[in-house]
Amino acid sequence: MTKQLTLNVNSMTAFARVQGDNALGSYAWELRSVNHRYLEAQFKLPDKLKVLEPILREKMRGAIARGKIECSLYFKANESEQSFIVNEEKITALLSAAQQLEALDEKKSNIVPLTSYEILQWPGVLQSVELNIEAVTDSLLESFNDALLKLAEARASEGNRMADVICEKLDQVDDLTHQVKLNMPKILAEHQQRLEERLAQLKADVDQDRLAQEVVMLAQKVDVAEELDRLLAHTAEVRDTLVKNEPCGRRLDFLMQELNREANTLGSKSIATDSSQGAINLKVLIEQMREQVQNIE
Repeated sequence: MTKQLTLNVNSMTAFARVQGDNALGSYAWELRSVNHRYLEAQFKLPDKLKVLEPILREKMRGAIARGKIECSLYFKANESEQSFIVNEEKITALLSAAQQLEALDEKKSNIVPLTSYEILQWPGVLQSVELNIEAVTDSLLESFNDALLKLAEARASEGNRMADVICEKLDQVDDLTHQVKLNMPKILAEHQQRLEERLAQLKADVDQDRLAQEVVMLAQKVDVAEELDRLLAHTAEVRDTLVKNEPCGRRLDFLMQELNREANTLGSKSIATDSSQGAINLKVLIEQMREQVQNIE
């Protein structure tokens, strides 16, 4: 059954990196994705490239539905582009201040003249030439699209792996459910036999009609046919959800809750070790699936 499914599941946990060069320097995009209830994007961009953030955010919304995404851009300008200019106004003001301080020094001995190196180290004196953002925008956005594509591929690959695990667990849930269903008539018969043996040990006169009524009432009280049918219905719904070409994490999380609810009811109605153990095994399998579902988009 599992092998016949064409799965369309995306994980929220993935990583992608794309690097390259353009007219002004070398760059690298890194995208990290983890699980989150909604889409939350965080961008770490060089100050001079922060103007790209609105465009990047819009592209992100168009490609990803859920997850916390950390997007980092590393940019290193070519040496030919790393030129600097001297702020003459800053230097004039700095020298003027130094002359005023020297004029206030009566002994003319406490003031040490500023060196060229010290002047260049003063904040605002040496300024880097602004990058031509328009010259690199196209290449950066194109490479960001490539990074998004790689991230989507990684999320799909990991998502399908998780879906395979879920399908294996679903098969085991179905097997356990069918086994409990097959064992129920035997469990009820054995329980009736034990009841009759206890009454015989007490040497009590038993109204057979009343005994039959009690057995029927007990059978109704511990009847789990409805729970078993719902378990099978829920596993079928999970399989249907896994093949839909849309984000399905929230739907799957709801179905895991429903499966767990039926397993709990099955355990509470149990009157035999076999059915109790079956309910426990079901809950273990459902919890294993739920752990996978937490990372599905």
